[in-house]
Amino acid sequence: MSDLPENDQPMPLVSHLTELRTRLLRCVAAVFIIFAGLFSFTQQIYTFVSTPLRQYLPVGATMIATDVSSPFLTPLKLTMMVSLFLAIPVILHQIWGFIAPGLYKHEKRIAVPLLVSSILLFYTGMAFAYYLVFPLIFKFFAAATPAGVEMMTDISSYLDFVMTLFFAFGVAFEIPVAVVLLVWIGVVDVAYLKKIRPYVIIGCFVVGMILTPPDIFSQTLLAVPMWLLFEIGILFGGLVRKRRAEEPEEQPVDDHNDQPPATQA
Repeated sequence: MSDLPENDQPMPLVSHLTELRTRLLRCVAAVFIIFAGLFSFTQQIYTFVSTPLRQYLPVGATMIATDVSSPFLTPLKLTMMVSLFLAIPVILHQIWGFIAPGLYKHEKRIAVPLLVSSILLFYTGMAFAYYLVFPLIFKFFAAATPAGVEMMTDISSYLDFVMTLFFAFGVAFEIPVAVVLLVWIGVVDVAYLKKIRPYVIIGCFVVGMILTPPDIFSQTLLAVPMWLLFEIGILFGGLVRKRRAEEPEEQPVDDHNDQPPATQA
């Protein structure tokens, strides 16, 4: 029996577009439902996110708002972004529901673990940035403030800075998923990835230098996890490639019998 997609019936374009619209509306609804639940806690959320900076501010210094509407709009903007991050599992589930009917069974077996892993790794990257990287960065910034300069960061500028780093670290922690996908679809093989390992390590430190302050400790703190995640991707990529090679090659179903009918004796 051939391993065919479970839904191998053609769908009209209008049906595809209708389903896509429905799933997009569900994603938007999920974001706004989460936002509605968090709306009452906008100030507390901003206080939590700003803690890594505030604990290193000089005695008597505070964060400031240079725009009249910033005290209200900045926490509101942060809450919306948090709602979007928290809705990622729902968004990915809707994407999965849209593409799953067209996948083969063996593709679903690898796609589901990759989907779950991508969610967990993204959140892990954000937690890594908040609990380990932010304290180091803001401690360095506070120590590097010139004499006679009062460190008083604008709340809008701080939000833009931390959200950029949250996204950067979340994406950086997707390296194993990206490596496994590239190996799985045949863009690269494990032998090639091992061959370019020295260049990848250099690239990790370059990225660490760009995203962190110019001190070797914080650069290493980002570069080493990225390299280790790359190695994990190579490990699982090899396992996925080996397993796929052991599976029988799929043959498309031909509804037309091209063989001539057997002659009767």
